[in-house]
Amino acid sequence: MSWGQTLGRVLFGRYCKSLRMLYTACMGRSRRHPAVAGIDPEALAAFQAGIRKRYTDEEILAQLTDSAQRLGRSPTMREFAADPQTTVHPQTVIEHFGSWNAAKRQAGLVPRRFAEPADLIRLLRELGDELGRPPSAKDLDEHRASMPSKSLYWHMFGSLKNALREAGFDVPVGEERLERAVADGAVLARELGHLPKMADWKDARARNATLLSEWQVYRMVDIQPGTWAAFQFLVRERLREEGVDVEPDGTLTT
Repeated sequence: MSWGQTLGRVLFGRYCKSLRMLYTACMGRSRRHPAVAGIDPEALAAFQAGIRKRYTDEEILAQLTDSAQRLGRSPTMREFAADPQTTVHPQTVIEHFGSWNAAKRQAGLVPRRFAEPADLIRLLRELGDELGRPPSAKDLDEHRASMPSKSLYWHMFGSLKNALREAGFDVPVGEERLERAVADGAVLARELGHLPKMADWKDARARNATLLSEWQVYRMVDIQPGTWAAFQFLVRERLREEGVDVEPDGTLTT
């Protein structure tokens, strides 16, 4: 191909490109269907607003909450759209609330990827109010339809314990935790009539989730061998301070 032919092709391509741009800019609007071109923008906006009122905000939030309960977690847009029992399109949710995550916050569901610390703290407080005590990791698992995961609290606050403190719950730390466990052990010993064994403690915690687990107590004492016996010794000393005698076999006497 000669130099002249090459130049001619380049100039022709540029010319055609310019023509296409000019055609789109000048003729694009006129090529709309007459029925579309004749729509009054204000009338269309009023009509669209009316159509969006087919679902109330409350109805949409209820569908979000119900879908979360069926899934066992806060739904994504794809999961919500795939839920056969929902009748609202995700785009309708966005049009009502401005964004998908804003709608989930209104429904009391934490957006899984974009949760704010304030949202996490608020949900912890609400769950604590419902339970009447500080929530545990197990409580988060049991309420996963409306609560974020433990890992999210770890990611945001370093630990669930830190998040609970941030939410205003009384969460003992270090030596205070052991002191509280010993005090709880003394109360439990009075109920049982003997120093609590690990099995006794496990049963008590099943009834009272505010107790530390038997393994948490075990790790705090951590005296080998005879770790649980060392804890029982601490409980016995507390009982003696309170005027309660304890027999060598662990039985309480008054």
